[in-house]
Amino acid sequence: MSTSNQNNRVLSGMRPTGQLHLGHYHGVLKNWLQLQHQYECFFFAADWHALTTHYSDSGKIEDSAWDMVVDWLAAGVNPNSAKIFIQSQVPEHAELHLLLSMITPLAWLERVPSFKDQQLNLKERDLSTYGFLGYPLLQSADILIYKAGIVPVGADQVAHVELTREVARRFNYTYGREEGFEDNAILAMKKMGKKQSKMYQQLRTRYQEQGEQEALEMAQSLLNDQQNITNIDRERLFGYLEGSGKIILPEPQSLLTKASKMPGLDGQKMSKSYNNTISLRDSTDDIETKIKKMPTDPARVRLTDPGNPDKCPVWQLHEVYSDESVCSWVTNGCKEAKIGCLECKQPIVDAVIEELTPIQERANEYDANKNLVKKILKEGQEAASDVASDTLKEVRQAIGISYK
Repeated sequence: MSTSNQNNRVLSGMRPTGQLHLGHYHGVLKNWLQLQHQYECFFFAADWHALTTHYSDSGKIEDSAWDMVVDWLAAGVNPNSAKIFIQSQVPEHAELHLLLSMITPLAWLERVPSFKDQQLNLKERDLSTYGFLGYPLLQSADILIYKAGIVPVGADQVAHVELTREVARRFNYTYGREEGFEDNAILAMKKMGKKQSKMYQQLRTRYQEQGEQEALEMAQSLLNDQQNITNIDRERLFGYLEGSGKIILPEPQSLLTKASKMPGLDGQKMSKSYNNTISLRDSTDDIETKIKKMPTDPARVRLTDPGNPDKCPVWQLHEVYSDESVCSWVTNGCKEAKIGCLECKQPIVDAVIEELTPIQERANEYDANKNLVKKILKEGQEAASDVASDTLKEVRQAIGISYK
């Protein structure tokens, strides 16, 4: 199912459950820094999502959300290019979640892979709650309230976007069949002007009768460029184009992000759960201590013992931070026992400190100017609320509870 200009809208968020680390920076934030210059981006601190697993330890969520937003800004997320806000400050998310819950089969939520996975991995927490079961649907509401066309996700989150597509499809099927839809679509088509209307009709015929994908794409582009029709009429014409009803909630697409290559201090994926992280706020001394304590190839008991970089967690960090010459120096020095492990670790220490120092300096500046951060969040919230409010008006109208 197609979308209109919302195709260029990106929605992404992070849960404020603790300090951000290098895994977040390399796996998410660097991607955001590129996306903000290519799309209309909405980035939010998902504090309600944090409650789904940390409801009994909620006292840290507000401070974590603040620190997280400061880290985003310090890392280079630009409030002039992206809307930055806190989820709970835009209550339309919650209302859409409630309305979507009325039509979403329970089995759809129970089959989401992460539902059982997290119950197994987080056995120390009581996750037998309505909120935890429904959090994928809250994610759907987060996406659909902005009619986001693109959702950057890792491979483990693709199922959540697919659920969102199914929910949108079900909603549109249930509520998009407005009375007199075809008549309203024809009236909307006439508002385009005689020439544009005729072109739309021809493209629609080519797509519906001959299945020409190119005709569909050309018609979608034609609608996106229209200045003489309202957004509601545009969505009617998108639905009419594909032979369905009015598209109220467009189906988003996953934008698969590359898996972060940032290993943890033990060689596993960097994660707070594994206690193997380097935080974006770690001091120079902490960074040096953590890296120098990293385990190395167990075969290198003595300095004169040759080693194998492939069996050493430190080598994985060299693959992220070191250039070809340093990697060659490490490989030869390790295999031929020409360098010691502490000597091998020093370029990593230097590279991580060099990467984090400017981020930390900017973070300190934002921490010292809380009013500026509050202003950025307020402006982001207002911009997000404007879009979310418009969507919710359409949703209420479609359901029949607008009470005009």
